[in-house]
Amino acid sequence: MSERPRPIRPGRLRRRLTLAFALTAGIAAAALAAGSFLLVREARLSDSRDRAVEQTRFNLVLASEVLPSEGPEALLDAYARRGSFETVLLVDGTAHPSSLSLGEEQIPPDLEPLVDDGQLAYERTEVADTRYLVTGGQVPGTEDDQAYFFFSEEVLWDDLADLRNILLAGLGIVVLVAGLAGALLARRTLAPVARASTAAHSLAEGLLDTRLPVESSDEFGAWATSFNEMADALEAKITALSEAQARERRFTADVAHELRTPLTAIVNEASLLAEHIQRMPPEARRPAELLVEDVKRLRDLVEDLMEVSRLDAGTQPVRPERVDLGSLVGAAVRARGWADRVRVDADEVVLTSDPRRIERIVANLIGNALEHGGREVSVRVGLNGLGAFVEVADSGPGIAREDLPHLFERFYKADPARTGRGTGLGLAIALENARLLGGDVDVWSETGVGARFTLRLPVTEPLRDGESSVATDGQA
Repeated sequence: MSERPRPIRPGRLRRRLTLAFALTAGIAAAALAAGSFLLVREARLSDSRDRAVEQTRFNLVLASEVLPSEGPEALLDAYARRGSFETVLLVDGTAHPSSLSLGEEQIPPDLEPLVDDGQLAYERTEVADTRYLVTGGQVPGTEDDQAYFFFSEEVLWDDLADLRNILLAGLGIVVLVAGLAGALLARRTLAPVARASTAAHSLAEGLLDTRLPVESSDEFGAWATSFNEMADALEAKITALSEAQARERRFTADVAHELRTPLTAIVNEASLLAEHIQRMPPEARRPAELLVEDVKRLRDLVEDLMEVSRLDAGTQPVRPERVDLGSLVGAAVRARGWADRVRVDADEVVLTSDPRRIERIVANLIGNALEHGGREVSVRVGLNGLGAFVEVADSGPGIAREDLPHLFERFYKADPARTGRGTGLGLAIALENARLLGGDVDVWSETGVGARFTLRLPVTEPLRDGESSVATDGQA
């Protein structure tokens, strides 16, 4: 049982909450920034247009006064003194620009037809990498004279670019701050969930005194209170079950111990009775034989109960020594008179273990196969990458799939109506002894084909005085 729970790493929920918080704030900030930029841009462009159109009207009135009397050059000088714009005059079909970089070619093509129709028109264009708002109109009092004015908007567009960059930087800062705030909020909000996960993990590992602190009266506080109530009930239930199991084990040990003395006398009397069965009247002979058999079964049951109680109490010592596994299995088969019914195929396998317990396991497995699997039983002893093994196979009716998980339970019988010589403890004792030796017992079966029980044992080097057994990864 672990003494300290493993830490629970923050899950995806915290990251999702952080991302959702940052994404929500980012979308809101982006929408606000985009709306603000568009409104400011539209206002600035509209203001620039209105001022340019107003200046154009004044310029056209001035042109109608100066141009007929003083000519284009005087008018261009007057314009130069009045504002920061460039001018292109079309007088009698000739262009008179105020700048060498401007001329009739720089006038937007879509603007001239509108001016020809007598309208005051404007259009934005770019000349030599400079952005202009171009306005134009017919000079009042003339038939064909026109004036076009180029208002530079470079400062305006630079201001809009600075505003855009500021808004983007602000958006990035808002998203970053929102992410940090979301992470802190998620950590604070999900901290009770993390504590509950750690506490649940601790309970699963057997730390029944684990409780959650009740720090508030909100939903998490109610959750912690419910968790603590559940943990209290679980601890009380497990404690009661442990005490009941301990009482059951003590009862089994006491019953087996109390039965041993009178049973010894009954066994001796049954043995005496068995010696005189042949001299008994025929009508009393069969009941006497049944009585002797039942006494033997009762003796086996009490011995098995005694061994189970010792296994539960952990008082069964393991006495390891050098063991030739094949020879041990063969000797166990011959000692019980099974040589004519059991075929043994053994490789040379030498290991360090408790021979008495191995013999007990093998005898239980073979006896179970002979009782329930038919006459023909084969035993194979060998060595593989997992260690040494003893495989006991029969060709009997097999075991139903639903019974396989329960075969090693105490007193379990696949057919409750079946009666036999077994006590129902043999397989359970075999498994407990195998685990005591560091091994295991597994089973395979198919209905109508047979069953196969396999004892697996770790292979260890022979022990020297004062040394403990050390596994050698399957090497004998």
